[in-house]
Amino acid sequence: MSYQNSFRKLVVWQNAKKLVALVYELTKKFPREEVFGLTSQIRRAAVSVCANIAEGNSRVGLKERIQFFNFAKSSLVEVDCLSEISFEQKYFSQKDYNDVLNLINTTAYLLTRFMNSNKKSL
Repeated sequence: MSYQNSFRKLVVWQNAKKLVALVYELTKKFPREEVFGLTSQIRRAAVSVCANIAEGNSRVGLKERIQFFNFAKSSLVEVDCLSEISFEQKYFSQKDYNDVLNLINTTAYLLTRFMNSNKKSL
């Protein structure tokens, strides 16, 4: 019997994973001196969104589930903040910045809807 977890089926998780892929792709272009600074921080924040959605989905209790989904929302805000800094430092082009913001906003919307549906189901 192989391990399978339902988080992979979640549209919100799939969208968050697209955000991770985009952040990794865009940060490859950052200056070398940012490797242990902005590059690392924005990547960790993006990964945290995905990981907290997956972990929250595995929790049985509503309070615990919502707690992890709130962690994911907080990490989205961090990615948003760091993206703006990246744009202001000219590490992101206008198009890159818009693409990241679009994924952040879509993920935030989906996450809010997902959290509300969890609250209603229990």
